[in-house]
Amino acid sequence: MVEMSRRQALVTMGALFALAACSGDGGNGDKSKTSGEDLSAHSDGAMPDYGVGKQFKATVPLTFSILYNNHPFYPIKKDWLFWSELTKRTNVTLEPNVVPLSDYENKRSLLIGAGDAPLIIPKTYPGQETAFVASGAILPVSDYIDLMPHFKDKVAKWNLQADIDTLRQADGRFYLLPGLHQDYWVDYSLAIRVDILEKLGLQIPQTLEELHQVLRAMKEEYPDSYPWTDRWNNPTPGGALLNIIGMAFGARGGWGFLNGVTWDPNAQKFVYTGAMDAYRQMLQYLNGLVKEGLLDPDSFTQTDEQAIQKLVSGKSFVISANAQVLVNEYRPPLKKANPKAKLVKIPVPIGPMGPIKATPNDTRLENGIMISKKARESRNFVAMMQFIDWLWYSDEGQIFAKWGVEGVTYTRDASGKFRLTKDVDFVGLNPGAPKHLQQDFGFSNGVFAYGGSTELLQSTFSEEEIEFQKVMNSRRAMPVAPPRPLTEEEREQATLWETPLKDHVMQNTLQFILGKRSLDEWDAYVAELEGKNMSAYINLINNAYERYKQQHG
Repeated sequence: MVEMSRRQALVTMGALFALAACSGDGGNGDKSKTSGEDLSAHSDGAMPDYGVGKQFKATVPLTFSILYNNHPFYPIKKDWLFWSELTKRTNVTLEPNVVPLSDYENKRSLLIGAGDAPLIIPKTYPGQETAFVASGAILPVSDYIDLMPHFKDKVAKWNLQADIDTLRQADGRFYLLPGLHQDYWVDYSLAIRVDILEKLGLQIPQTLEELHQVLRAMKEEYPDSYPWTDRWNNPTPGGALLNIIGMAFGARGGWGFLNGVTWDPNAQKFVYTGAMDAYRQMLQYLNGLVKEGLLDPDSFTQTDEQAIQKLVSGKSFVISANAQVLVNEYRPPLKKANPKAKLVKIPVPIGPMGPIKATPNDTRLENGIMISKKARESRNFVAMMQFIDWLWYSDEGQIFAKWGVEGVTYTRDASGKFRLTKDVDFVGLNPGAPKHLQQDFGFSNGVFAYGGSTELLQSTFSEEEIEFQKVMNSRRAMPVAPPRPLTEEEREQATLWETPLKDHVMQNTLQFILGKRSLDEWDAYVAELEGKNMSAYINLINNAYERYKQQHG
């Protein structure tokens, strides 16, 4: 075997990385502008032969700073196995700047604005990076994806290019490395007391109309109850409830409202969500439930604790849920209060849109990573990009981040199925086990473990949750909305219009649902939106879409 000297290796890497940076097409139709940068002086510690399927291990010990979102359910510990095993496998030590979950977004903005942000900035949701683009504080990561073979491979294999394109800014680049899902992942839906359904001789509702009938039957049997009460109102009233029900109508509300823009695939243009007839239909449906005493009016204002207490005490029977809160927050106290109670998360009820699993606003992208611009100046820049690619995007790195160390936290049977070791619990898979995968080991940590194949995603799911996913995955997805990036000046103008428009929609959404404003006034409400520059806002968005299409195809 012929061995290269360190100098020869650097020269070889320099030629390779300069060529990579010069490539204007990342192999996935990436139309990003690149500067033809020579990265040979920034390749210390990088692997010259790094590629898909390769374990990344820096050629010298490296340390990278990272902004760390500290979750109260599994607060950070220095002695987690995650840290030591990560260094053992990659020769990289992470230096976390720890920020409480409750203050993460605010602290992130302050650090970036002051130029003090760590090199790696995770837990950033698509769209949140836009605020930092104009200042030049974050890296146009699309210029460097040729350094990330696993990222490129998954984008190509899972046909994610259209999803990635939604991240592009006016310069054609994107500034966020998102988590990548193989398929859409619908986690939030409604949980319902099926023991009550059985008592009333009813089936699990599959449509909104069937849900309406079920709630009526519950109200008739328990006249002093509000059959459906809900939670997740901070900071968005009805955040989960409106998001779930809005999907059935094709007009997202609550968490899904975002900037108030929805792609209309039939008209091939963007429209304002809060003025869509589908949005009105959603409000009309919910208003009908409130009028009949089927939906608790407090569902849009009460705390999570108040909503859960009503469920546990038998004052309500339906509530928004995801897989984890169903197991961790609902079932234990409910079982203690009523051992015969049986709560199940049901597939999202079908409405006028038919069986869909995503609206045109949805992508298969997850929260992801921004890179500080100063990282580009580091002699270890290439190694850092390889490290990020391995940990967040390779199959091996994703398994490590999610499951931990084989033989210590998990095993795999002959079929390849993952199983926690007997002394480790996670999401109720090993109830009563003395150790917890997140709290005691640091794995399945939301900073590092997200995205991946459907098989990996579902590897921690119960059989019950897998059945839920099978139903949702059998439904059709709508086309992904095309890019419509705004210039810096347009963003400033859009913000001036967007905020009062959204505030007016949120305020009137609750008034319409609760009956404080009649839906007969819908046309007057739309006229009020017009008075707040709705048409000008939407024209700005559509002009940006047309411009991007002409410039970038």
